[in-house]
Amino acid sequence: MNFEQRVREDLLTYLAGRQEIDVPMPECPDVEEAWRKVGEDYMPDGIREFNAYPTVSLGWIMFVGMAMAQLWDTDWQRADADAHIYNTLRDVRGFDHTDDYILDEVLGLDAEAHGAVSRLVNECANRALSLLRHEGLTPGSAEAFRAYIACLHQLYLAGMAVQLRRMGYHMTKIG
Repeated sequence: MNFEQRVREDLLTYLAGRQEIDVPMPECPDVEEAWRKVGEDYMPDGIREFNAYPTVSLGWIMFVGMAMAQLWDTDWQRADADAHIYNTLRDVRGFDHTDDYILDEVLGLDAEAHGAVSRLVNECANRALSLLRHEGLTPGSAEAFRAYIACLHQLYLAGMAVQLRRMGYHMTKIG
């Protein structure tokens, strides 16, 4: 099992255990395909923040995954047409408040749900960070960069899965 698969499995096990996602993890090809444009735009912000605020660097992309799932459900044509949708989400309040903007305005959560989702994302980011640190990679190396991208990708997909379930989409085994 490669590193990205281990991150995915850890997040899946944790989130399913908390009944935040269904097993198997939901799929949403439109949101999954948007990862490339979202990830490319997110990378400069994430890398800049990683040394001082690693859980923010990792966690914010999970909020973005949640926003993308919400937009898929409510206004996908507009979101899909925006070649820089991450920048659009970030620029409303700036990087430091991207989480609050997504939770308050995109997802429309009340204060209690806002806090609960923030804690959930923080735990997921900490789990990914722990896995990353235990890989024993040389900071700044190509391998460390690839592992960081793997964490971001899986956190983005986890955010998507959590939000799909919150909106009532459920994965159930048939047969």
